[in-house]
Amino acid sequence: MAMTDTTGTTAPTPPTPPTPTTGKAAARAAIDEIAAQFGETEDEPKRLIKRALRTLGEERVRAFVAQALEVEAAGGLLLPDGSRRRTPGGVLFHLMRIGIDKKASRKIFWSHTTGQGQGAQGSAQGGSPATATEATPFDWTAFAAAAAEAMNGAGEATTVKLTLIGRPGTVVERGDVVLVALRSEKAPSFPKGVPAPESPAVDYMVLVGRKQWGKVAQALAADPADKVLIEGYPTVRPDFAGITVHATSATTTGIQAGKRAAQQAAGAGS
Repeated sequence: MAMTDTTGTTAPTPPTPPTPTTGKAAARAAIDEIAAQFGETEDEPKRLIKRALRTLGEERVRAFVAQALEVEAAGGLLLPDGSRRRTPGGVLFHLMRIGIDKKASRKIFWSHTTGQGQGAQGSAQGGSPATATEATPFDWTAFAAAAAEAMNGAGEATTVKLTLIGRPGTVVERGDVVLVALRSEKAPSFPKGVPAPESPAVDYMVLVGRKQWGKVAQALAADPADKVLIEGYPTVRPDFAGITVHATSATTTGIQAGKRAAQQAAGAGS
């Protein structure tokens, strides 16, 4: 229907604004989808996801989701005391906590209902309220001396494993060995107190058995978005400036996701 103004001119009817339920429905769908990806069914994790979407935006939250799924595919994360693995949802919220600034973290995890200023996640784990302390930058000029002092009483590393996730470029075959070169140029977020590297760029040369590499190569060729998931023992060689990794297992995130889906389907059918 058209409207007529006081001059007698017929003016078009202004467009009807979109109903807010559409946005709410999309937000609810995003919350439910992300919660389902991590097996979260309780109200509190869904509230955290909702606040994260509202505070960070969907694109950034989706980036944390992808990172958490990669970490889970690589074996997950342990709790600080090493007693057990974090739940998949716990991995997501942990990555968010260490990957955002304090202001955003308070908006997502800070409980305003207790009046005590205790974080929602910390409260659930029986933690104490966080206290703000001024960070002291690490003095890299003292690193060599401190490291030498520590090595004088070095302990024994009984288990060493390095995990690499990424998309390989050039692959070189030499007999029964496949050489896969990967370069990391962006450091992750570190817990408070751990200094970031001065130069985050690190080269890795992965030595994989030809038989191991066969299924990996097929999966990568079939899916341009798939990534290698390699675990191995890291060494330092004088003829390579980076880190040489002797692969103990080689697969892809896509293969791992397929196995999990098959296991879940088998469990649901039993």
